[in-house]
Amino acid sequence: MIRDKSARKTKVALAKAAKGVIAVARPSFRRERALIKRGVWPVAGCDEAGRGPLAGPVVAAAVILDPDRIPRGIDDSKRLTADEREKLFDKICATAQVSVAIASPARIDRDNILRASLWALKRAVVALPNAPRHVFVDGRDRLDTACDCEAVIGGDGIVVSIAAASIIAKVTRDRLMCALAQDCPGYGFEQHKGYAVPEHLDALDRLGPSIHHRSFFAPVVAAREKHMPWTVEREPDLFAAEVEAEVQVEVHTEVNAAATP
Repeated sequence: MIRDKSARKTKVALAKAAKGVIAVARPSFRRERALIKRGVWPVAGCDEAGRGPLAGPVVAAAVILDPDRIPRGIDDSKRLTADEREKLFDKICATAQVSVAIASPARIDRDNILRASLWALKRAVVALPNAPRHVFVDGRDRLDTACDCEAVIGGDGIVVSIAAASIIAKVTRDRLMCALAQDCPGYGFEQHKGYAVPEHLDALDRLGPSIHHRSFFAPVVAAREKHMPWTVEREPDLFAAEVEAEVQVEVHTEVNAAATP
């Protein structure tokens, strides 16, 4: 029976390949299971959503999956539909340990987007009900955690715990952006979730930035210059300052020369 199933899967894969369809493997529990065999547990995966948008927070999530109750269908959140993410969100929350942390636009403005994201990821790990002994994080930057932390580039498509965290972070942030859309109507947050799509850029140019926009992202700066120019700090013109200084020196020299008998 097992051989029959394996043969069917092989035939399906070959048929897809013949049609030019590339089958993408789902993330696995292989790395987590290897740690469990070594006696390392709990193991968490963490990921964030919202580094690229012009508005709204960065949302980070950490997840410790139950090895005996891993919901089927978990994948990189970007490869799932909104409905699939919503259903998996509920299943993950019902079977796993989950925590979420949020970095506000104000923190992003203060710290920059990378530092704010790493701060939120660390906060999510610390907020887990049980402290993990090992953490997998999506990307190239490790977290300053009390336990071992392993950065995995493209981890949301490789490590199922990271993929689960990507779903939690994405769904949470999407819901937050829908709530912000009611607070600031006209920008279309409920549709584009703050990303720099043409509709958002048009609204930003027409309405100016809201309190939920990230002040130092280039399109937001341009909108601030148009609608609130007094809030934009411009870099000093060093060339003009040098020319002015030279003129002042020349004038001072001429005055002194004229005053000399």
